[in-house]
Amino acid sequence: MPHAHHRVCKTGRKQGKGKMFRCSAECCDNDRASMQQVHGCIERCHAPLAQAQSLVTSELERFQDRLGRCTMHCNDIAKDSLDSGSKESQARAQLESCVIKCADDHMNLIPSMTRKLKDALVDADKKTS
Repeated sequence: MPHAHHRVCKTGRKQGKGKMFRCSAECCDNDRASMQQVHGCIERCHAPLAQAQSLVTSELERFQDRLGRCTMHCNDIAKDSLDSGSKESQARAQLESCVIKCADDHMNLIPSMTRKLKDALVDADKKTS
């Protein structure tokens, strides 16, 4: 998961940060603007990148929450199996099989999530242009 996060962030972050800092520098170069106007200008420069970072964070949190819920479901199945008289080794095998399925299912979600995040970063980059 960290590798996908790194790839997604690396794609648009450097370009976005460069534009953001150039935009902020232009705000500071405006000799006629008041401090309040310069501050507002800089905030507008930072907003698209901050929104993109927020989206990446929320998508990753959502992904982790879904994976966590899936593994909790697996734990419940294993506990129910033990409670109904299954052997520990059988419950452990059920748990392992279920968790592996959770991981596989969620790994399959990564490409579409990556595309969604890349598209959002491209959109954020366009907003700073």
